[in-house]
Amino acid sequence: MTQPGKTPSDSQVDSRYLLMPDQANPYGTAFGGVIMAWIDMVASMAAQKHAGTQVVTASIESMSFLEPIRIGEHVHLRARVIYAGRTSMQVEVQVRYENPQRGFSGLATTAYLTFVAIDEASRPVAVTPLLPQTDEERLCFQQAQQRYQSRKR
Repeated sequence: MTQPGKTPSDSQVDSRYLLMPDQANPYGTAFGGVIMAWIDMVASMAAQKHAGTQVVTASIESMSFLEPIRIGEHVHLRARVIYAGRTSMQVEVQVRYENPQRGFSGLATTAYLTFVAIDEASRPVAVTPLLPQTDEERLCFQQAQQRYQSRKR
């Protein structure tokens, strides 16, 4: 029997980068725009996995950087679809940093992006329903649904 939807783990995408000097400011920390570009890239891949078609970024919610990411640190991005409407999806991206020499890591930021699935003519198309499986996934789904409804008002 075929599932009537996909789970958040079905769309999960993990990506890693090494922060290089040309991606940092004079203080040795990541340019916010570099991190935002990586976030948009990994989030779009998760949305494409869920929708099975091309997607376009509709919005990026405000972001706050909790911790700086320094040159030479590893950057781990994890994206997954946490909400699916009729033609749009909300993707959560967690950005973590790791310093392997010093043995510490932490959360740099969490971002929420909305994508719209499109066909070859760039028209919105319906997306697969999302099937949250865990209590944490159901909570993320509910919170994303509230953000979606709030934006529609």
